[in-house]
Amino acid sequence: MKAKLTLSKISKIGSIDKRIYGSFIEHLGRAVYGGIYEPDHETSDDMGFRQDVMELIKELNIPIVRYPGGNFVSGYRWEDGIGDKAKRPRRLDLAWKSIETNEVGVDEFQEWAERANSDVMMAVNLGTRGPREAQDIVEYCNFPGGTYYSDLRRKNGFEKPFDIRVWCLGNEMDGPWQTCAKTAEEYGRIACETAKIMKWVDPSIELVACGSSSLTMPTFGDWERTVLEHTYDYVDYISLHQYYNNYENDPDVFLARSLEMETFIESVVAICDSVKAKKHSKKTINLSFDEWNVWFHSHGQDKKVEPWGVAPSLLEDVYTFEDALLVGCLLIALVKHCDRVKMACLAQLVNVIAPIMTENGGTAWAQTIFYPFMHVSNYGRGTALKPILECETYENKISDKVPYVETVAVHNEEKNEVVVFAVNRSADQTIDFSIDLSEFRNAKLVEHTEMIHSDLKATNTASNPKNVVPSTTGTTNIDGITAIATLKPYSWNVIRFAL
Repeated sequence: MKAKLTLSKISKIGSIDKRIYGSFIEHLGRAVYGGIYEPDHETSDDMGFRQDVMELIKELNIPIVRYPGGNFVSGYRWEDGIGDKAKRPRRLDLAWKSIETNEVGVDEFQEWAERANSDVMMAVNLGTRGPREAQDIVEYCNFPGGTYYSDLRRKNGFEKPFDIRVWCLGNEMDGPWQTCAKTAEEYGRIACETAKIMKWVDPSIELVACGSSSLTMPTFGDWERTVLEHTYDYVDYISLHQYYNNYENDPDVFLARSLEMETFIESVVAICDSVKAKKHSKKTINLSFDEWNVWFHSHGQDKKVEPWGVAPSLLEDVYTFEDALLVGCLLIALVKHCDRVKMACLAQLVNVIAPIMTENGGTAWAQTIFYPFMHVSNYGRGTALKPILECETYENKISDKVPYVETVAVHNEEKNEVVVFAVNRSADQTIDFSIDLSEFRNAKLVEHTEMIHSDLKATNTASNPKNVVPSTTGTTNIDGITAIATLKPYSWNVIRFAL
């Protein structure tokens, strides 16, 4: 099979906001306790953060991390996680039927984020709480001093403000599983008033309004429109959440799910712009795709977990090579829509549907999905070029034209390189993938990294952490102004050119 990608400097999608490569830490399962935080672990630092985990996180080069939820935030009292740890209360977490010890809160997490070279995307509770509590946490985190909460922060040992720039107005508030779920009208009103108050405290912050909980929610569409009609003047982004499964065990369908992501994004953009037109506004609302991943492997196991434990093993999906291929496609989909998707969060980061897994008291390792995320986060910085692709397609229930090659290219002007990301969706066809470099005539191949495996269901485990890993054994040859890359069946590819 053959395919052709033409690259054009003038055919640009847009500049990629680095925050598109964000992630997510919720007080859920072992994401915090036993994940990023384990004071008794042999690698832990002075604050109890696991450094073996930190090293892996730094490889992912994550610019922003959403915290503390997620469903958890809709019942969370942020004051429980500040000050003297000995005085912090243990609480029931109704979202995940767990006991929250509050050993880690905003005080610790903002320090962890700084050590991880990341920023915090903080969520406020609009379930059991409201505008006043949101005002208080912004004052605690961002106000310099001279008020009750800013001086409380200073008393707790943090003289300088945390300077948290991005805030989420609740989480999945249309979901019946959510603590104190709301109608679109109810949420739109409280989100509007909360946004006003938060920006009065700190006008420099950016705010994310909740979109509907997924594309398949019956509220989808009407929810976004109603919420934006209330909040348009005060928020900067609206959120999208979507998880993907393979219950059918059909790789042809599963690997096409990224087309659903693209449709979802395009639909929300259309809604945003329709509200903009209705309001005769000059302001553009962008998108924060702040929960996305593959999630289905752990559903059966989670039903067996006894409630009301501390940091139980929940949502611990063990990812396959097949999952890594879809994650690569989903990352490409996000880059292809970087003109409007300005932030995104792989959900989550450690243990809970995550690229990184740990053993309590033991080792940490990278799951299969770690590698495509690492590649795109590190090499997908700069300007996304619109993929002009000629490629054979196949038909299934997702689309009647699923391209066998999923691809996008990024021009990094600062590093003077062009990087092509590509997935071969074919089970048995090697694809001769020609890349027209006529507008990048001095391009020289740096490396062709590929990730392949004979078993789509292959995984990485504590005992075999390098079972599925990339290598620089990919084959690309340049002939004049054309590069010919060999895309092996079911493969993830990163092809880098120096200019």
